[in-house]
Amino acid sequence: MQTLNAAALDRLDVTVAKPEYDRARVTPGIAHFGVGGFHRAHQAMVLDTLMNEGKALDWGIVGIGVMPGDRRMQEALAAQDHLYTLVVKYPDGDYQARVIGSIVDYLFAPDDVEKVLTTLVDPQIRIVSLTVTEGGYNFHPVTGEFDLDNPDVARDLASPTTPTTTFGIIVEALARRRAQGVEPFTVMSCDNIQGNGEVAHKMFVAYARARKAELGAWIDAEVQFPNSMVDRITPVTTAEDIEEVRSRFALDDRWPVVCEPFTQWVLEDHFNAGRPPFEQADVQVVDDVMPYELMKLRLLNASHQALTYFGYLAGYRYAHEVCQDPLFVQFLLDYMNEEATPTLSPVPGVDLDDYKHTLIERFANPEIRDTLARLCAESSDRIPKWLLPVIRAQLESGGEIQRSAAVVASWARYAEGADEQGEPITVVDRLHDELTAIAQRNRGEPAAFIENRQLFGDLADNPRFRQAYLEALERLHRDGARACVEWLVAR
Repeated sequence: MQTLNAAALDRLDVTVAKPEYDRARVTPGIAHFGVGGFHRAHQAMVLDTLMNEGKALDWGIVGIGVMPGDRRMQEALAAQDHLYTLVVKYPDGDYQARVIGSIVDYLFAPDDVEKVLTTLVDPQIRIVSLTVTEGGYNFHPVTGEFDLDNPDVARDLASPTTPTTTFGIIVEALARRRAQGVEPFTVMSCDNIQGNGEVAHKMFVAYARARKAELGAWIDAEVQFPNSMVDRITPVTTAEDIEEVRSRFALDDRWPVVCEPFTQWVLEDHFNAGRPPFEQADVQVVDDVMPYELMKLRLLNASHQALTYFGYLAGYRYAHEVCQDPLFVQFLLDYMNEEATPTLSPVPGVDLDDYKHTLIERFANPEIRDTLARLCAESSDRIPKWLLPVIRAQLESGGEIQRSAAVVASWARYAEGADEQGEPITVVDRLHDELTAIAQRNRGEPAAFIENRQLFGDLADNPRFRQAYLEALERLHRDGARACVEWLVAR
């Protein structure tokens, strides 16, 4: 059994791929906020691929943690010389392991924010990338405006040179670069938000303007925020995954990453100070990400929401179980074909029918074991960004909304906090207390959940949506989740 670190690379099992480059030659070029499984399964992997070909050695990644929970990642990576194992799980049970070496350092901002700022001001850092989750952009789910009332943001605005938030740290670093005559870095969002670069641009400029109007105007004019779309199912690493790496590959890794074989990254070519040759590692570098982005958000991400609450309430606990059930597969295909696809523009180079069936195959991969609990988490950040835009577009065009409205109803039913057998559901959401309190009024006040204007805006005022939602919620309460899906498929 080898403990993963630099010294162990030459002693790894022959089945484990390892960096073929001299990591001592790798220098930082990217600082990344939000180092988790998703980042390590795509961006860090892509850089490692390029480095194995002798390219991009000046684009090493410095991870940056801001949240208290990020300390675990800092400790795990530091103990392993910032190496980790990426395990690709194929549906036939084949596992392919690869040690990734593109992360060269990890800084935990609460320990030493000045060191983080010094790193970000260094001209070597030419890209600052983000996977800070859908909720990390601090905007109102209905208005889309930056939330200046956030207490952490208010604290940073009061003491901008000693920031604690991602916004505060990045804007302070840009302010220092400007003062020192250093070219600004590009801010590259990789989160699952429509127009993620545009959203990041708007939010960072709003924060900077609140700090100082002139600084906000400079960032608005001088800093690039490319849009991107990243697609790879990457479930949370479990204790079983860690043990699997030990038993299969004789490798002790504190925090490996497991993922599906499929991967796609589409990126706009808008950068301030250069970029790695991403296209040489199968990244699609394009002029306009939007068609790809909407395809992924409204077909993959929204379909995850369509399967997860219904699936959980019907007794399933993993995504692959739901997608091996023909009834639920038909429901997902009907949602994608009748409600999501009409809201999409043509996607260059993509056969949408093939893409949709590939999604079902990916969801059904039994080796991934993606939990419904993970997919059900943080719904207040996900549903407004992924599913409600489909409903609004279909209402505007006169299209079908019955299935989408039913998904919202299934979320409301799940948020009640008990399943159909009366067993408790652990609702994981930043708005947990508020949502559960409203959902527990569902039976007596069935429209209460969608009348939460902080999440739904004026949707509850639309008679067609309201009727479709109430009908689905009534069936969920009266007949149960499976019967409700049967009704939806039979329509």
